[in-house]
Amino acid sequence: MPGYLTLIFACQLLGEMAVGALALPIPGPVLGMVLLFGWLMRRGAVPEGLGSVAGGLQRAMSLLFVPAGTGVMLHFQLLGDALLPLGLGLVVSTLLTILVTGAMMHWLAKGDAK
Repeated sequence: MPGYLTLIFACQLLGEMAVGALALPIPGPVLGMVLLFGWLMRRGAVPEGLGSVAGGLQRAMSLLFVPAGTGVMLHFQLLGDALLPLGLGLVVSTLLTILVTGAMMHWLAKGDAK
């Protein structure tokens, strides 16, 4: 189990290093997840221990939202001042996500019809 936790952190570290070295416009942990996903695709399956470790991290994920919630309450006035652009951005991004997801499902479902 500690080996799989180390693997997750190593992928995150590699992502952070690559982003820092190449000045990529994406977060290091996201690139690290892509690296881990690539490793899993090459392997062909998720090892049971890795699934167990990842499940444990997911169960504790709600703790990661506490600092964000505190920040929202701390800057409540600032968020209130920018309510219109934030609300508009939220609505537009939600609609775009729904449209893209629907288009992808339609496109992918065409392959199943054959």
